[in-house]
Amino acid sequence: MSNRLFQGIIHQMHESVDRVIGVVDDTATVIACSDLTRIGEISEYLMLDMGENQETFVRDGYTYKPFGGKNKPEFAVFVEGSDEMAGRYSEILAVALAGIKLYYDEKYDRNNFIKNVILDNILPGDIYVKAREMHFNSDVSRVVLLVRIVSSNDISAFDVIQNLFPNKQKDFVFNISESDIVLVKEIKAGIDSKDLEKLARSIVDTLGSEFYTKVVVGIGTTVVGVKELAKSFKEAQVALEVGKVFDTEKAIVSYDNLGIARLIYQLPTTLCEMFLREVFKKGSIESLDQETLFTIQKFFENNLNVSETSRKLFVHRNTLVYRLEKIKKLTGLDLREFDHAIIFKVALMVRKYLTANPVKY
Repeated sequence: MSNRLFQGIIHQMHESVDRVIGVVDDTATVIACSDLTRIGEISEYLMLDMGENQETFVRDGYTYKPFGGKNKPEFAVFVEGSDEMAGRYSEILAVALAGIKLYYDEKYDRNNFIKNVILDNILPGDIYVKAREMHFNSDVSRVVLLVRIVSSNDISAFDVIQNLFPNKQKDFVFNISESDIVLVKEIKAGIDSKDLEKLARSIVDTLGSEFYTKVVVGIGTTVVGVKELAKSFKEAQVALEVGKVFDTEKAIVSYDNLGIARLIYQLPTTLCEMFLREVFKKGSIESLDQETLFTIQKFFENNLNVSETSRKLFVHRNTLVYRLEKIKKLTGLDLREFDHAIIFKVALMVRKYLTANPVKY
């Protein structure tokens, strides 16, 4: 990173400084230079000059100014010439490059720090210490969005998302796997789940319409404090897993809106199997064909309203009543009764959950 960063700055500076200028690292290797043919050169005597020295010195017709590092210089700027002007140029370049390097290092470290926090790779006590060292604002609200690539082309979804959220001091984007990208977004007070879903929608639509990349987005809850980001990340993971089971058509799944699906996801499978055995007679749920299950789904979607459901299904009201009676005989549950309908709805979701066998976090 430093090589590319320094070369870019040296290239720009060379237009103003009419001399050969460059940077060597702590092995006295030229890593950036206005004269590109010199990159890669090594001077073993220069290593002795740098040592623990932070002062300007002259060697072989060039003025050097070490910079970076706490106990020992990491780099040194060099400017052609041994006159006073060469010394001034070297001082100015050293200050500029040291400041730019500090800025980029802090940005990289912050990104890595946040990644370690959400993946639980850092001890809780160390989180606050590290946050203070990097002047990380712990009092703002943030939310974690997990973007999972379903299908893509050669376009880098990571680069696209980074460009959508360019403020590297407030928003953090990084990969955690080949298909999963994390966005840690700083948000203002008063932002609700609908606003976050609009934000996620902008990601889905941009990747889908402009770059032909299909993604799904899981949204955790809004948290305050760096330590709580791990919680928001796990919620975003759960949202995607639960959505994969219960909301397969949705591209955006928010943890706040999972409802009863979240409760079912957290139950042990043995308890779920016991519940199904208690609710249904042996084999009764398996005896329901696809037409009957579709009828049940529409009945629930229309709030247990017989007339409205029969209209949507394009069947006579009596036909729907007959089907409901048939379900009652098979399962012992009358879906026209609210309590029975709740039990049946939950049982269908539990069955779907057991069939899907999702990954738990």
